[in-house]
Amino acid sequence: MLFLDSLAGKSTARMPVWLMRQAGRYLPEYRALRTKAKNFLSFCYTPDLAIEATLQPIRRFWFDAAILFSDILVIPDALGVNVRFVENEGPVLEPVSADAIKGLSPARALSHLAPVFAAVRGIRAALPGETALIGFAGAPWTVATYMIEGRGGTDHEKSRAFAAAQPEAFAQLLAVIEAATIDYLIAQIDAGVNVLQLFDSWASSVPQALRRQAVFEPTARIVAAVKAKAPNIPIIGFPRGIGLDLARYVAATGVDAVSLDQSVDIFTARKVLGAHVTTQGNLDPVLLADAPEAAMASARAIMAAASGMPHIFNLGHGILPRTPIEHVERLVALLRGGA
Repeated sequence: MLFLDSLAGKSTARMPVWLMRQAGRYLPEYRALRTKAKNFLSFCYTPDLAIEATLQPIRRFWFDAAILFSDILVIPDALGVNVRFVENEGPVLEPVSADAIKGLSPARALSHLAPVFAAVRGIRAALPGETALIGFAGAPWTVATYMIEGRGGTDHEKSRAFAAAQPEAFAQLLAVIEAATIDYLIAQIDAGVNVLQLFDSWASSVPQALRRQAVFEPTARIVAAVKAKAPNIPIIGFPRGIGLDLARYVAATGVDAVSLDQSVDIFTARKVLGAHVTTQGNLDPVLLADAPEAAMASARAIMAAASGMPHIFNLGHGILPRTPIEHVERLVALLRGGA
């Protein structure tokens, strides 16, 4: 597989491509499919719907990898936290207290997540042989912020305060998420994924003094535990917004590849990380949605900067729902040798 060859650091005939959130609301067929479930979590837990959502962008664009259609918040849901998704608002969770953390149980998580593994098996069976299947989970810090704050955000003041004021409870919360995530990722491998990605989407909000405890060490333990069971499964880390700590993140965690957000200069990242680390990214999703000519120019610059090095083309974060399909078509054509 071209995708796996790139992750192994091999030279490939062309740069492989997939896009974060490639299965989603920018596709009319996804919007039609979404009406068949009563809510978003129900959609994620209905294998036939998750399989179809995963396959839709592969049929349209023939990306080099499919990514399991699910959400990082299935982990707190499986742990027993009340999770719901509100239209035009996003996820809303019942914030956990120090006492509530004691009642969270990783032991129930795998049975609760059985529909996800059924979806993985169905997707793998339906995918073309040359298309990789990516499984994923949220990294512990990012998942913890949703559980503490009760919703998404960028600054995470409550989470930082919780970590400082209640360090034992915070460490326990990370440990519970970590344990459930390890089991979840290994079960995804058993069901048929070829690659894993850990989304630390809110790594940018972690204070430097907390970064080792909240980002590096939990991720390193997850990587080590998964590799102990499945040493040949590559793991991509996505520490969004981590900036100057990118090289430290890779060295500390043991990930095989690192996904770059759009704030990172690829040439500099490649120089800092060295030729042995596969990079992924990092076209600005806003350009792809709203400025196609600028997007194509940026894509060419990324291709030039990563030429001759192991790199997977992607966005700096998820594709925006307003993105026109024809912009994605142009991008894929360019990456496959078009003008």
